[in-house]
Amino acid sequence: IDYVAEKYGRDRVSQIITYGTMAAKAVLRDTGRVLGMPYGQVDRIAKLLPKMPLDLSLEDALGRSEKSRKEPDRVVAEFKQLYATDEEVKELVDLALKLEDLTRNAGKHAGGVVIAPGPLTDYSPLFSEDGGDGLVTQFDKDDGEAVGLVKFDFLGLRTLTIIDWAVKAINVRRAVRGEMPIDIATLPTDDAASYALLKRCQTTAVFQLESRGMRDLVKKLQPDTFEDIIALVALFRPGPLQSGMVDDFIARKHGRAEVSYPHALLEPILKPTYGVIVYQEQVMQIAQVLAGYSLGGADLLRRAMGKKKPEEMAKQRVTFEAGAAANGIDAHLASAIFDLMEKFAEYGFNKSHSAAYALVAYQTAWLKAHYPAEFMAAVLSADMDNTDKVVNFLAEARAIHLVVQPPDINASNYMFEARDDRAIVYGLGAVKGVGRGAVESIVEARTRGGAFRDIADFCRRIDAQRINKRVFEALILSGSMDALAPNRASLMLQLPEAVRAAEQHARDAEAGQHDMFGAVAASAIESTPLPTTSEWPIERKLAGERETLGHYLSGHPTDSWKGLIARVATSPIGEIEHHYKPLGPHERRGRFSDQSYTI
Repeated sequence: IDYVAEKYGRDRVSQIITYGTMAAKAVLRDTGRVLGMPYGQVDRIAKLLPKMPLDLSLEDALGRSEKSRKEPDRVVAEFKQLYATDEEVKELVDLALKLEDLTRNAGKHAGGVVIAPGPLTDYSPLFSEDGGDGLVTQFDKDDGEAVGLVKFDFLGLRTLTIIDWAVKAINVRRAVRGEMPIDIATLPTDDAASYALLKRCQTTAVFQLESRGMRDLVKKLQPDTFEDIIALVALFRPGPLQSGMVDDFIARKHGRAEVSYPHALLEPILKPTYGVIVYQEQVMQIAQVLAGYSLGGADLLRRAMGKKKPEEMAKQRVTFEAGAAANGIDAHLASAIFDLMEKFAEYGFNKSHSAAYALVAYQTAWLKAHYPAEFMAAVLSADMDNTDKVVNFLAEARAIHLVVQPPDINASNYMFEARDDRAIVYGLGAVKGVGRGAVESIVEARTRGGAFRDIADFCRRIDAQRINKRVFEALILSGSMDALAPNRASLMLQLPEAVRAAEQHARDAEAGQHDMFGAVAASAIESTPLPTTSEWPIERKLAGERETLGHYLSGHPTDSWKGLIARVATSPIGEIEHHYKPLGPHERRGRFSDQSYTI
């Protein structure tokens, strides 16, 4: 956004306004508050309305709207009954009905931007909210388009940052080896190792392909070309999945069904998708080739099909069939093809969007296949503040045979980093309670004076203004200071004395005590033996790791029971589907999951 503002002029570039409206639940709550009704009472009434469908209105819930007559499940019986029997509720709802859908507040679209050919004030009124950091158009996205402004949607993807971090780390290592840097933008799209990784469904952290449902689709499709990845992104949506077109696509790809085309002229258009209409661009090309549409006219046809406007579709059918007839195509066949286009336009996806996402997906798969340590280190660093994701990514790193070294103040930096081809060093930034400033202080001291020898040496050399007692304790409990003492219990025992000695050392240095006696005192402090003790019980040690890292790192509370557990359970929960076959049609169904297993 900053780039286009600088390039085209800040007076010509603006983000787009969004209007929040008073939807069914919100209008009930707001109206009840103004009427002075008890919050609990209004809350109970509002909660009678279901979360789905998202566009449910009060008229729908009461059964008064045309939509509710066509879709009776929109009517909320309990809400309707309460309205009919409770005078106070009726007063609330009647007033709310008058206010529903009115604009409640203005906001800013996250990525929607308009770029005007001249100063924006010539094309649109502008708006700045109180305390806002910039202007937005007063026209929303639809009105902005209606007055001729060109809209752009800029997506901020964390994955792009991950790719950038990984490539920079890879190129540093390649430079040390005297190798040329890689350019992620010029990768060949036929890399066998990348497709092999996808076929094995090792898609954790691979952009757009990591969800459970998507992995199931990847497993069935077995992508082996870039076109297949584009299709994966386009097909993994409720419409295509529920319509059966995905199963048809997969069957045709693997030769289990015949690839056919409605007309010979359509083979070049539909061959990459095995005769199935997957993309909006294919709808446009069919109209162009069969009926002589211009691309602009074909885009209008695509939009009409997407919006399902009957009167517009009737006009487009006449135009299409007339154009097809002019090209010598049988009228019945033209009508059938139009019906087919209309059916698939509902599910069609924009191929240019899908291709852009597929490229990022392929780049992440390539990085994971060829440079797994740098890639997984970047992935872990991007989600350091999300414990669930860190645990998932650590499990994936180990699954692809990477060694994850524990946090270590003598080796770790703020982010996770690749130590070599097969090892990742835990980032200190992922330790809860240890901020960036504290880590920077540690790294600076380590860079200046080398590795820390013990906790007293550590306390003397770091900036006391940036590391407090809570940070010390987090570092000890997480295992980040294990190299400085025989065990964590000893570190915690030594901590108070080490901190006092460091504070005294700092005060002496500040007071300029560099005389003979001061030197002797400092030397005495440095040589004073630190007390040690026996290690904590394993339960306390692991509890400290869970408190500071969000998970167990050096073991698990059930480790001592593994022998007993193995006698009564034959598989970890996460591996059940790999160990037990699905039930046959005449076998008893279990009740613990949507896919049952014979045990």
